Amino acid sequence: MSVVRRLAPLLGVAVILVYCLAPFYWMVVSSFRRTSDIFDLSVLPSPWSWENYAAVFSGQNQFTRALLNSLVVAGVTTVVTVLLGTLAGYALARLDFRFKNIVLAVVIATSMFPAISLVVPLLKLFTDIGWIDTYQAMIVPSMSFALPLAVWNLTTFFRQLPVELEEAATVDGCTRGQAFRKVILPIALPGVFTTTIIVFVVAWNEFVIALSMVSRPETQTATVRISQFAGFAGYDSPFGTQMAAGVVVTVPLVIAVLLFQRWIISGLTSGGVK
Repeated sequence: MSVVRRLAPLLGVAVILVYCLAPFYWMVVSSFRRTSDIFDLSVLPSPWSWENYAAVFSGQNQFTRALLNSLVVAGVTTVVTVLLGTLAGYALARLDFRFKNIVLAVVIATSMFPAISLVVPLLKLFTDIGWIDTYQAMIVPSMSFALPLAVWNLTTFFRQLPVELEEAATVDGCTRGQAFRKVILPIALPGVFTTTIIVFVVAWNEFVIALSMVSRPETQTATVRISQFAGFAGYDSPFGTQMAAGVVVTVPLVIAVLLFQRWIISGLTSGGVK
């Protein structure tokens, strides 16, 4: 009975891992199949083929430019969101003012609106101001979803840091801003870094806004380009090419999470003096 109790958690973890990783595994395997073998159900492709990856980076799909567009949109969104989120989170964590809890509730509530409900008003607004087919038409709406998440996460993290740190810094002659920059921010880096990774992943994977606001292939992001891939004949479904593109888009995120997992775990679980 004791052996069963020890093995039960491991079995549960294994089931969860298989459930989560099976789709990604099948995507990787399918990306190496030939077009004629794409519906093969074998565990490994036979023979292995790179034709899907060659098709992804062919000039017809303009996928390289789409990756660059995704990097620009996600990068700018992440930098601006984390900067504003850090300042707002610190203010909400340290300042006492009326209706602060209501402000926090409104902040988190704004992230609950489905993106599709904002498409029509945003499309009308951006058409009037000439933002259609521009980067800012994707960056600003992405920030509207990522910023509440960043503010809420960083507010929670800053609340866990002792107020005595700032008080000691002010006794030593620091202003409130200097105490934040020189004392609080270095300690809060794990939380800020974790928020940065989460915001970047959210912005990188955004699809609905990018699809609605941009129609020119030169400005489309990678997620939109994948949905518009054409088959070899122009009418067939390019499942293999889409699988390969999905691998290209996903692998950098997986590598980033694996490389910085210590920071991410530290940011999610810590919050005190180190």
